[in-house]
Amino acid sequence: KICESSGESLVSCEGECCSVFHVECLGLKSVPEEKFICAECRNGEHTCFSCKLPGKDVKRCSVSTCGKFYHEACVRKFATALFESRGFRCPQHCCTACSVDKDIHKASKGRMVRCFRCPIAYHSGDGCIAAGSLFVSSHILICSNHSKRNHSSSAVNVGFCFVCARGGKLLCCESCPASFHPECLNIEMPEGCWNCNDCKAGKKLRYKQIVWVKLGNYRQVHWWWPAEICNPRSVPLNIQGLKHDIGDFPVFFFGSHDYYWVHQGRVFPYVEGDKSFAEGQTSINKTFKKALEEAAKRFQELKAQRESKEALEIERNSRKPPPYKHIKSNKVIGKVQIQVADLSEIPRCNCKPSDENPCGLESECLNRMLQYECHPQVCPAGERCQNQCFTKRLYPDAEIIKTDRRGWGLRTKRSIKKGEFVNEYVGELIDEEECRLRIKRAHENSVTNFYMLTVTKDRIIDAGPKGNYSRFMNHSCNPNCETQKWTVNGDIRVGLFALCDIPAGMELTFNYNLDCLGNGRTECHCGAENCSGFLGVRPKTAFATANEEKVKNAKLKQKKRKIKTEQKQMHEDNCFQCGDGGELVMCDKKDCPKAYHLLCLNLTQPPFGKWECPWHQCDVCSNPAVSFCEFCPRSFCKDHEKGALVASALDGRLCCSAHD
Repeated sequence: KICESSGESLVSCEGECCSVFHVECLGLKSVPEEKFICAECRNGEHTCFSCKLPGKDVKRCSVSTCGKFYHEACVRKFATALFESRGFRCPQHCCTACSVDKDIHKASKGRMVRCFRCPIAYHSGDGCIAAGSLFVSSHILICSNHSKRNHSSSAVNVGFCFVCARGGKLLCCESCPASFHPECLNIEMPEGCWNCNDCKAGKKLRYKQIVWVKLGNYRQVHWWWPAEICNPRSVPLNIQGLKHDIGDFPVFFFGSHDYYWVHQGRVFPYVEGDKSFAEGQTSINKTFKKALEEAAKRFQELKAQRESKEALEIERNSRKPPPYKHIKSNKVIGKVQIQVADLSEIPRCNCKPSDENPCGLESECLNRMLQYECHPQVCPAGERCQNQCFTKRLYPDAEIIKTDRRGWGLRTKRSIKKGEFVNEYVGELIDEEECRLRIKRAHENSVTNFYMLTVTKDRIIDAGPKGNYSRFMNHSCNPNCETQKWTVNGDIRVGLFALCDIPAGMELTFNYNLDCLGNGRTECHCGAENCSGFLGVRPKTAFATANEEKVKNAKLKQKKRKIKTEQKQMHEDNCFQCGDGGELVMCDKKDCPKAYHLLCLNLTQPPFGKWECPWHQCDVCSNPAVSFCEFCPRSFCKDHEKGALVASALDGRLCCSAHD
């Protein structure tokens, strides 16, 4: 840890940091016989591996063999960090290159080579490691970010825009040769240093990549020359011995077949079609023409190899579902808590052990009717109780299958009766803030599959990273299962129950009731007769179809007068005050979807006649409101709206001071 070199006489710290030291670097004469603990572990002030500042407010990576410490603000800057219920997995357990390429499933799998100086890691092999990295051992390197060279002072930028390929007044990247017209990027010309989006995202050049290289007045002309980036171990020994630094890498020039060491500031990627672009230049010589032909041929060879490898990987992945961690019960993340009721608070049913099917599907069990699960220590039926499906995980046998157009699905292996418990929907239990962060991160990584199911206003089950077989159940506009919220030992859980008798071998489905974010809509491929065409759109009902037919026939007849039918107003399923479902009072104001519990309105009986909810009256003076909080019934009139509401971090929606 001190001199960054290997050797003998190494001693390992047996504290939390897992660091290794030379005996001489510690100022010792021999390896200590007793248990050795370094100074940082003794005083509890560890150094943040990202910003290199010590302190007691740093947190340790949750991987037991890691030993790296970070400030929470520092580790959250890395998209490769993974936050869990017990803490976080630091960026050194996720491939930076795969993360930049949006391949998040592959990013955290496989053997990693980690940077000794910063939170960067790559998969071992030439496919991911950044060109210019220096290997210290088989699993440790110093990445190209630690070059001693000031790349910005020696970078050579191209004389054309990377977007429109024209010259003019250009905005030049300080770290690579990229140049752009500010108007092509829809930005103003910035002041001071500027880096392109690829450099900001940490995108690096890799070995076996075809590039354009500039070495001053190479061959007495000012052309950029096509070359291939080589692994230092594969070039001749005399080239390996040439002077170079961390961040430098050897390139093989096409046409002349020379080698040279260069850095990122003088290299940019070759793309398909560059050969025809370069051939358009004047005074092209034979060597350069040969170089263009060799580069185009080699580019196609590498492209074919890459596509073949990707096809094999896709074919291999098609045999099994994308990776996830199988869990049996919900795992809490962050501030969310699982409620546990006292035995005295759990309702007791009237079933008897002598009943034919005590607390069963066809019994008159009060708990089952109210969607409460019986407790084994409270239920009078004792061990014969049949209303403990959640606790005992009494799921019918099912198997994961590959469907034609809907990815993976779940199929039952035995027949299921109407009303029977099918499975519990389990995953990571997160709050709304974490849910928004995950959705934002998913959009940034081009992830289109979501497994989030809302339990209450601030409790969401995310079965994406962790879950059980229920996560594979597809959507259908005519489903054979439905979700139900049950209270199990004081906590609300979500179960899937059969809507009809389901024969063995039938795929299990339920209606997602998808809440579409933004303007994007997902096409539905359920194949049901009443399919709405899109997820989140209400399916067509038999009643609606009959009405459509009547309307169609009515148009053929002569009408004496037109009768305007008022469309039924749709209301929300949860109370706007507390966020829970149940028996609700609906607001009668036109276009207002809000609903409330009587208790939340401080009422004992439903209001008489046409009723408008408190959202439409100013909280201060009860005059008609013009500004509304989108998270609770608080609202304000023209006289009191100033400063009362601010734009929240959640899509800029207005909120009052009660919501931080």
